[in-house]
Amino acid sequence: MYFTLVINKKKALLLLAAAVAAVIFLLVSITGLPLGFVEIEVTTPSERLVPIYYVNTPEKQVAFSFDASWGAEKTPVLLEILDQYNIKTTFFVAGFWVEEYPELIEKISEEGHEIGNHTATHPQMSRLSEKEIQKEVKEVENKIYEVTGKRTTLFRPPFGDYNNTTISTLEDMDYQVIQWSIDSLDWKNLSKEAIVERVTGREHNGAIILFHNDGLNTPEALPEIIEYYHDHGYEIVPVSELIYQDNYEICPHTGAQKPVGDPERKEKEQLPKK
Repeated sequence: MYFTLVINKKKALLLLAAAVAAVIFLLVSITGLPLGFVEIEVTTPSERLVPIYYVNTPEKQVAFSFDASWGAEKTPVLLEILDQYNIKTTFFVAGFWVEEYPELIEKISEEGHEIGNHTATHPQMSRLSEKEIQKEVKEVENKIYEVTGKRTTLFRPPFGDYNNTTISTLEDMDYQVIQWSIDSLDWKNLSKEAIVERVTGREHNGAIILFHNDGLNTPEALPEIIEYYHDHGYEIVPVSELIYQDNYEICPHTGAQKPVGDPERKEKEQLPKK
């Protein structure tokens, strides 16, 4: 079991020591696990590692992304819509989805969309060791390569769950870890109108927008969302075209990716509302 405590002031570590000890004792008492199985990871803001939530950019660009883990009924329709509007996006796919729908993986790749890594079995990443993370990632990377001939370089953690071990392990594997700043919540089977309102009502430069490949009403909402962003002057691109590839840093408070030494503008010091 892994837990990340973010301490805003180093002096607070001493004050919290007793509380941390109490938490460990409580976990051991409740779970019955030996003490060695319970690991508490304490970090200060400067030590906290985070994925890329969005890009701090003056350019009117956003990235659409689709997570694919279960089901595929809506996926061909989504691909037709994206083709109709000549838009390229990023699909983060799980290993068991690749196994079940190799023809769709091939079609997604052939139509010019980017494919990202979403683990082999869709676990909670913060519960995995470094070796377990490597296994999850390499397994699906190899499956995608067998179908498309392309290696994945982007990773999205299932459930948006991560800790420092997740980020550092993926970075050591030459992956960029991608989160999102706008969540459509289409997996909750929201109405078309609710999905459109969520995605258009939170617009901002450099947004990474999360959809799912088999959301009930995602195909109905997608054209209106695309037209909204186009009408407001945004270019819709794959994640890899939106993010910086080198000489960048990620703000540990907001998840904003920005060039090294480029201070965030004051109005972007908070994460966009989700």
